Amino acid sequence: MQALLSFESSPPLAAPLRFFASAPWFLVGAGLLLAWAGPDAFASRWMPATLAATHLVTLGFMLQVMLGALIQVLPVVAGASLARPGLVAGVVQPALAGGALLLAAAFLSGQPWLFAGATLLLLGAVVVFLGVAAAALSAVPGGNPTVSGIKFALAGLAGVALLGGALALGLAGGWPLPYPALTDLHAAWGLAAWAGVLLAALAGVVVPMFQLTPPYPARFGRLFPALSIGLALAWSLALVADWPRLAEAARFGTGLAGMVFCGLTLRLQQRRRRAKPDATSRAWQMGMAAGFLACLMQSTAALFPELPEAAGWTTGFGLLIGGAFVCCIVGMLYKILPFLCWLSLQHHGVVRPPSMNRLLDEPAMQRQLWAQAGALALLFAAAWLPGLLARPAGLAFAAASAGLALNLRVAVRRYREHLPGAAFPEGRTA
Repeated sequence: MQALLSFESSPPLAAPLRFFASAPWFLVGAGLLLAWAGPDAFASRWMPATLAATHLVTLGFMLQVMLGALIQVLPVVAGASLARPGLVAGVVQPALAGGALLLAAAFLSGQPWLFAGATLLLLGAVVVFLGVAAAALSAVPGGNPTVSGIKFALAGLAGVALLGGALALGLAGGWPLPYPALTDLHAAWGLAAWAGVLLAALAGVVVPMFQLTPPYPARFGRLFPALSIGLALAWSLALVADWPRLAEAARFGTGLAGMVFCGLTLRLQQRRRRAKPDATSRAWQMGMAAGFLACLMQSTAALFPELPEAAGWTTGFGLLIGGAFVCCIVGMLYKILPFLCWLSLQHHGVVRPPSMNRLLDEPAMQRQLWAQAGALALLFAAAWLPGLLARPAGLAFAAASAGLALNLRVAVRRYREHLPGAAFPEGRTA
């Protein structure tokens, strides 16, 4: 896979950087919101603070990082050169960030105009990105598993955006929609058909490249994206046709597919050539372990539909699956951002750019990662002990996420210090 990478096609660093730099602060906001709401946020997934915090994570953090990564990945991995990536980033990122904030405010206040405004910004950002990405990918063959996975993931993004827009406009206009069923379907498209497929596609590149593991089996790369989209479509058909058994079968299959991906990744990590795991490897191990347990809960709930009614089950599942994605994305950020900074310094003519470990210290990453793991463990425990742990868990998550933001900022500052013409701390100039 690495032989196919075309780093000379990399977009300007500023394009993905604006997504990466702002995304962690949405995690901080989600943690502070949970701490402010306290036990009420863990009482039900329908609580306003719970919905607001969920979308700060999924839109403000996950979607931002994923779109920023795609701006970098599409030309380098897929050979799909985006038209004017700096302009695309300058349009999409502010709309996405503003839409996520408006949607969180809409859930908290219930104001219809906030739902409408958030929908306009978020759908606008997604439509612009999908249009540019589709134009870039139109001439690229789909034989490469990563390229095919990205194409399937973008189809999943279109699906989750349409469902999310319908739900938000329904709340704004008071439409009589089947909100619980549509919300479950929206989550399935968002977590499995979009985020899960894209994570698996990118894992085919970043896990072997940065963690020195064997490659993923080619058959998995071909089958997993198509299966995930097919299950999401089956779930959608089940909702329209009112076929509850098909819906439960799709729910079970989605969980099973996720367990296969997580288990396969953990197995590859056990066979990595680097003996001592670094922060990225640890982050992926934590993410895959949490993801496996969440997917097991998903499949088990399909077999025993009464389980989601148990106290803490749905909240615990949401925290597990959200924590899984957060851990893996943090792991990618800790490798991708220093690598892009190092690559950019080379493009600027720096003869001996600092190593990636000098741009972002391993001990600093490890400290933040363990703080994040502790915070996620507290959040998971708070699903069953909200009165005792809700506020400490929210504050711990906010603090760990602030550590991520500051670590990334340090890497960018060190990068800028080494740009030609920038002053070094020692007083020298590049």
